Amino acid sequence: MESLDDAKKQLKRLDHSVYVSLKYTRTVDVLRSIVERMVNTLDPAMDALLDHAKEEGKLTDIPSNVPLKCRLIKEVYSDTEYKDRLDEVIKFFMFIRKLRRVEDYESINEYRRHVALITEIDGEDVEINLDIIHEYYDKTKEFIELVNEILFGKEDD
Repeated sequence: MESLDDAKKQLKRLDHSVYVSLKYTRTVDVLRSIVERMVNTLDPAMDALLDHAKEEGKLTDIPSNVPLKCRLIKEVYSDTEYKDRLDEVIKFFMFIRKLRRVEDYESINEYRRHVALITEIDGEDVEINLDIIHEYYDKTKEFIELVNEILFGKEDD
């Protein structure tokens, strides 16, 4: 699964950005870079799910359009135990993609613990700070673990 390997490599880069870069350089540019890395981590993980479905004969071809990919994942995995978790991650992924594209934002408290990016997405005010970026990182990491579980089964404890 090349796509999953790509996602895991991106996750390592994301891990470094969250725990090293952000720790020493508390700027909105680093927050935006982390959001970009999250998208770069989640996208190949989505591809891995679709590749898996194609190998199982549930799909004939995989679109390149991200919203179509997300819709296909929802359809293909709608009757599985993973449905709710996948729906949640897809919503998160679509939000992160919107956040990545934001051009109009305000930065506050740069170089301090409470650095934040403030913007508006879909008519709602959004504030991304260190605590929220860590939550997003955890969601991203959990999704990679979920994809691994879907593709290779649950690991025995």
